[in-house]
Amino acid sequence: MPLSYDVIIIGSGPGGYVTAIRAAQLGLKTAIVEREHLGGICLNWGCIPTKALLRSAEILDHANHAKSYGLTLNGTMTADVKDVVARSRGVSARLNGGVAFLMKKNKIDVIWGEAKLTKPGEVVVGKMSKPVVEPQNPVPKGVLGEGTYTAKHIIVATGARPRALPGIEPDGKLIWTYFEAMKPDFMPKSLVVMGSGAIGIEFASFYRSMGVDVTVVELMPNIMPVEDVEISTFARKQLEKRGLKIITEAKVSKVEKGANSITAHVETKDGKVQTITADRLISAVGVQGNIENLGLETLGVKTDRGCIVIDGYGKTNVPGLYAIGDVAGPPMLAHKAEHEGVICIEKIAGVPGVHPMDKAKIPGCTYCNPQVASVGLTEAKAKAEGRDIRVGRYSFAANGKAIALGEDQGMIKTIFDKKTGELLGAHMVGAEVTELIQGFVVAMNLETTEEELMHTIFPHPTLSEMMKESVLDAYGRVLNA
Repeated sequence: MPLSYDVIIIGSGPGGYVTAIRAAQLGLKTAIVEREHLGGICLNWGCIPTKALLRSAEILDHANHAKSYGLTLNGTMTADVKDVVARSRGVSARLNGGVAFLMKKNKIDVIWGEAKLTKPGEVVVGKMSKPVVEPQNPVPKGVLGEGTYTAKHIIVATGARPRALPGIEPDGKLIWTYFEAMKPDFMPKSLVVMGSGAIGIEFASFYRSMGVDVTVVELMPNIMPVEDVEISTFARKQLEKRGLKIITEAKVSKVEKGANSITAHVETKDGKVQTITADRLISAVGVQGNIENLGLETLGVKTDRGCIVIDGYGKTNVPGLYAIGDVAGPPMLAHKAEHEGVICIEKIAGVPGVHPMDKAKIPGCTYCNPQVASVGLTEAKAKAEGRDIRVGRYSFAANGKAIALGEDQGMIKTIFDKKTGELLGAHMVGAEVTELIQGFVVAMNLETTEEELMHTIFPHPTLSEMMKESVLDAYGRVLNA
């Protein structure tokens, strides 16, 4: 007799494990199927460990500029790649154990193995295939593994993996994905990064701080193409000041492999080709949903461009089957997956007042140096929608706290509807903006107007004061500029 649950969730990334916890809170008998390691890519090989690497890079950057703070270091500050990586892996291991604790605390069964959908309401779990990457902690030995399990509701949360371009497939040695880039066994002297989205730029920033000669190749006219053009242009100038080489409106058309190096053929929009020889190449051209080998075709699940098609509550076209997170389409962000999962399970449980997620209010963050963060419409998108807008800007160079920190290069930009005062978008570049952006996210969620923001008291001296000054600037009332 198969073990039966109210809900089975396939995948234990941020979307999967958070959904499982919320399901348990709502009194649903819940199980989660995992083939590799709790926490998924984000916790083990993405969001968290990259931030640990970037923190090491930030400390090194500050140390290398100690003189500007009136400090003298006795001796040379150097980076030990093994120790830097070990710290990053340790951070992930700690959080991996934390997810296991949360599963136990909430009485959620963890089923180890490879899940397959054979018919509505049924999951067959096979033997764990060899993990793509080694788990942070050994997979716990338990009674739940291979077998057949049933549930009234099944949620697919299998995440995504790096996209590969034909002819430039990662090989784990000379052409890296974020897996290899996150745990190098040596520090290359030179590097080509293909793609300037969040993943590409974060690794470019990290390796540059480590002293690597880095070249970024981006197909679009601007780096971080989803960001406001003014912000990405500012970020590019700052990155180039740090020594990054950036080539836009270009593509890597071919890669030749040597014994211990690569030669990238970079083709610009005018058809000219230049070659760049480097120790390694990082392929950061996006990710694709993990929809293969799940049995979706057998059930007739509708997919589009490598992702499962869902409605606003995670429902697929097959009754009782749902999808959340990266596998359900962009934006492919951990916090989107978590929120999407909560919406899905609360709708299943009949919680009153549940409404679909507003994707316009999902913040995006890039943790390079300088940091970039945004929410809502860019100036270009607002104009394309025919909006009559007001735009406010405020520079870090006019903020006392930024100057005191020695972090006076940055800006905050706000976009308002001229008629209603609605905050349409906020865009930032500079120190700690990934922490500041949530203030504007809350404001947008509460439908706050410019008047209410102007009457909000921000503490002094803080970086957050610039948020208010940007609002004031949009209405010709800026005080400290």
